[in-house]
Amino acid sequence: MINTTILSWVTFIYFAAFVFYLFRMILGREFWGRLATGAALIGLAAQSAAWIIRWKTSYDLGMGHAPLSNFYESLIFFAWTIVLLYLLMEWRLKNRSIGVFVLPVAFLIMAYASIAPGISNRIEPLIPALQSNWLTSHVLTCFMGYASFTVAFALGIMFLTKSAAGESKNAFIRLMPSEYQMDELMYSSAALGFVFLTLGIATGAVWAHYAWGSYWSWDPKETWSLITWLVYAVMLHTRLVRGWRGRRMAIMTIVGFGCVLFTYLGVNLLPSLHSYM
Repeated sequence: MINTTILSWVTFIYFAAFVFYLFRMILGREFWGRLATGAALIGLAAQSAAWIIRWKTSYDLGMGHAPLSNFYESLIFFAWTIVLLYLLMEWRLKNRSIGVFVLPVAFLIMAYASIAPGISNRIEPLIPALQSNWLTSHVLTCFMGYASFTVAFALGIMFLTKSAAGESKNAFIRLMPSEYQMDELMYSSAALGFVFLTLGIATGAVWAHYAWGSYWSWDPKETWSLITWLVYAVMLHTRLVRGWRGRRMAIMTIVGFGCVLFTYLGVNLLPSLHSYM
């Protein structure tokens, strides 16, 4: 299918964008930064086009559903939300240094979708449990939350890298935002993700009631979504009440992202109502 071919190319485009961002950080030349941003924008546009083509193809095949219904499609959408959120942040902050930490995640997700065994890229009919508009709302909000947490994680890694470098004056460290700016961005990204994850859990509960007659069944995916929500709730609470900043917040973003990955990937190894995701 043409959409899978485009998505394969997008994987390499995101890798190229990461390399360009890396060159910019090492060499300190904005030429590479502009090239990186251009590549990321081209990749996002191509991925958007492939997503729309896949959606149209599902209608042509008589299935007619948004491409958000299986593991392959959710991986593709996850990478898309990460790049979209990052480019919005880059445009708003006028700082490209975060890209060297964010684009590798998008590339790895796309690569995993393409080469991991057992992941089918075929367009298939929806099972009855997925035939609901609540599914679209649930997936959209959850993955916007996951993307925000990914950016917070990247910022946490950046913060710890700059903190460990101390007074180093090399271009890689010098081009990073200040520790204060990274701390504020970590908090903002985590807070945005927390709002979206809350909406995702709420819409998921409504969808569960529609599909299975129960708002909450302590399914492994539901349980780990709640654990992830609690981890970020603790992170935001300690920031507001205890005044946690800097290194502690950076470590919390890494712990939280670990929970996100287990919620999304690790739980699939367990018997679950969400096994198709």
